[in-house]
Amino acid sequence: MVAGAVNGAMGGARRRLVELLRAKGIRDMAVLRAFDLTPRHQFVPTGVRHRAYEDAPLQIGSGQTISQPSIHARYLEILALQ
Repeated sequence: MVAGAVNGAMGGARRRLVELLRAKGIRDMAVLRAFDLTPRHQFVPTGVRHRAYEDAPLQIGSGQTISQPSIHARYLEILALQ
């Protein structure tokens, strides 16, 4: 996990994202927990870190994007991983 003020600010954004996922119908508690614990901002380019917890696709370079979190959450829920 990220330490200090960044963790505090990003932690709040992460919790808001989890609440948004719930509102969009994600019910699998393991999926919600994974999104709550994963520091998504550490996996996106620095230029878009401030948008890491938005439910929107993000530019990741070379003309590519990463899908919005709700799409990933839905995929994981459908997989029903054990």
